[in-house]
Amino acid sequence: MYISILGRQPALGIAELERLYGDVTWFSDESAIINTTTLDFERLGGSQKAGRIVAELPRGDWVQASRKLVAAYTKAWHSHEGKITLGISAYGFRESARDIQKTGIILKKKLRESNVSLRLIPNDTPALSTATSHHNKLGLSDNKVELLIVRGKSGKIIIAESVGAQNITAYARRDQGRPKRDAFVGMLPPKLAQIILNLANPAPGTRVLDPFCGTGVVLQEASLQGFKVYGTDLSDKMIDYSRQNLAWLAETHHIDIDSIIEQGDAMKHQWHETISAAACEGYLGQPFSAPPSPAKLAEVRKNCNHIMSEFLKNIASQLKSGASLCVAIPAWKAHDGSFTHLPLVEQLGTLGYKQVHFKTVNPRELLYHREDQVVARELLVIVKS
Repeated sequence: MYISILGRQPALGIAELERLYGDVTWFSDESAIINTTTLDFERLGGSQKAGRIVAELPRGDWVQASRKLVAAYTKAWHSHEGKITLGISAYGFRESARDIQKTGIILKKKLRESNVSLRLIPNDTPALSTATSHHNKLGLSDNKVELLIVRGKSGKIIIAESVGAQNITAYARRDQGRPKRDAFVGMLPPKLAQIILNLANPAPGTRVLDPFCGTGVVLQEASLQGFKVYGTDLSDKMIDYSRQNLAWLAETHHIDIDSIIEQGDAMKHQWHETISAAACEGYLGQPFSAPPSPAKLAEVRKNCNHIMSEFLKNIASQLKSGASLCVAIPAWKAHDGSFTHLPLVEQLGTLGYKQVHFKTVNPRELLYHREDQVVARELLVIVKS
């Protein structure tokens, strides 16, 4: 059993986990329990941290959790060889960072009596930042430990040993280090590409299609997960960029990439392999710095709906029955915080698809956006009927 500390938009993170692992439940507003014996944390885009559950308290407060933690790890580490680096992250408690730090100091003193050396990572906040956890390599070895103490909605407390935090260094390298980027066509974050890919949930070893491949971010993430990839784009320039970026990835990450990259209009293209999974960011229309007028929104919405509907109709005839897709489509945020969606979301049956439903979230919650963004990405998870 594992617990995940979900990302900035928890609905995306838990949907990703449910799609990959099935038996997933909310524990708190920012965490989820995953009923699995193994967890491939590196492939997750929507989880900041995750840990293997080692202890539970039916109900309690920080004092009780602290006592249990100190007693358990004083015993477990009393004869530990080598210096231990420890970080403690608390979620769902009212205590201050100083209170959390005190628990670590008490444990450090008790271990010193057994001649065990412990370096305690200081808490600026009750939970260590992802950056702090990552840069200290917490959770990646027996001597570098982060304890995640999470209090759920019911008052239940879980103690888990971290298996790692999001590798922000690797994300930055894949995003900013690749040779070809293009801000004009939009910048798809690698972690969002991971989420889109995982929501499509292709079978291991299959070829994943991105029919709007752009600079190849989804193709990159799919290649790192061991999938064969197939990218098409209307723009010859984007095809060239994708090829160069995949060549860079193969060289810098020392992997073999099985790729097909070709120019093609997603509304008309005939892909020369039968597609079993597709993951992509579709056409999002023009960017806006403020909500557009009703007339402008209607115009842009109609254009985006036409392009994405024609694409879905075109690819439907080329998909295997049961083929899975995750397509990022636009949704526009109004001044009151509501969103305007594409009409095709309500017409999937006529296009030949069924929408995937989740136990943990409503599909309309699968919106990737920031507070200052007008155009959100709605992640449409569908299967071919």
